[in-house]
Amino acid sequence: MKIGLPKEIKVKENRVALTPGGVGTLVRRGHTVVVEQGAGVGSGLADSEYVAAGATLGSAADAWAAEMVVKVKEPVKGEYGYLREGLLLFTYLHLAADRPLTDALLSSGTTGVAYETVQLDDGSLPLLTPMSEVAGRLSVQAGAYHLQKPVGGRGVLLGGVPGVQPGHVTILGGGVVGTNAAKMAMGLGAKVTILDVSQRRLAYLDDVFFGRLTTMMSSEANIRALLPDTDLLIGGVLIPGAKAPHLVTRDMLPLMPEASVVVDVAVDQGGCVETIHATTHDDPTYVVDGVIHYGVANMPGAVPRTSTFALTNQTMPYVLQLAEQGVSALTRNKALRLGLNTHGGKLTYQGVAEAFELAFDEPEAVLA
Repeated sequence: MKIGLPKEIKVKENRVALTPGGVGTLVRRGHTVVVEQGAGVGSGLADSEYVAAGATLGSAADAWAAEMVVKVKEPVKGEYGYLREGLLLFTYLHLAADRPLTDALLSSGTTGVAYETVQLDDGSLPLLTPMSEVAGRLSVQAGAYHLQKPVGGRGVLLGGVPGVQPGHVTILGGGVVGTNAAKMAMGLGAKVTILDVSQRRLAYLDDVFFGRLTTMMSSEANIRALLPDTDLLIGGVLIPGAKAPHLVTRDMLPLMPEASVVVDVAVDQGGCVETIHATTHDDPTYVVDGVIHYGVANMPGAVPRTSTFALTNQTMPYVLQLAEQGVSALTRNKALRLGLNTHGGKLTYQGVAEAFELAFDEPEAVLA
């Protein structure tokens, strides 16, 4: 198969979807890989490394002309023209928060397989997990920075100092994002409260953190009670492939202290704070009701070298399956089939269909 690796053009997105090592594996198995010049530079991977691995360098159009295109982030408007029938696109899509891209994929007939909805039998999301780990840890770094007075924050040091209370970090969601955010916040010495709807998950978190954080059942009443004492609010709620629920509504926001900070990691799925919208690394924050909102939708792009290797460690087995079996890999591998969002002009992921009130087709029927 001919595989294309275009350079990411989302603002300040420096990750790349294949390393030279991954390209070498594909080439040794008889595949052709076309890499857009400069695709790996942001992650510290030179064109010469890709050439040494057996890749052919080309333009963006050359990479997109391949049978399968492997990316990190969803296509942006300037890339919609490359979408076409017969193209197999493997990348993060996050369609439930992106109607224009959903329409572009459907009208073009592109087969879109989303990293974030590939799902194993135990319910885990193997291709979302590594970036959720990175984003969860970064959320605390970003929040701690924006709490500083020179950048508009309320002037709170999360870890405090002897004789002064530490900052309070409230985390919505006890999944991968929330757990990693808790690790970082506790490492800084912050007071941490984590909320989740699963009693079993809360018991697990209480156990693994040896009772050093506060666990609470996620409810509107509990969230409202916590907001007035929250310096940093982290949103980490995920419903696979679907729009995130708004757990903090606009009327709840003024409960937070002046110049406190919200970091909503779920922003690429619509966010769990109603007032959040996507921002970029160039302009990451804005203020609503005196509260700083950080809504960067590609947070792991800030640490691209770490993120690229963490991501490709997990995606490579699936890339190989798709390269060797094509679309038929989706019928053979249930986890991959759950990643199918669009095929032949049909929408094949129910969460996206519900978000936009569009017709949904079972992936098995469409593939047949």
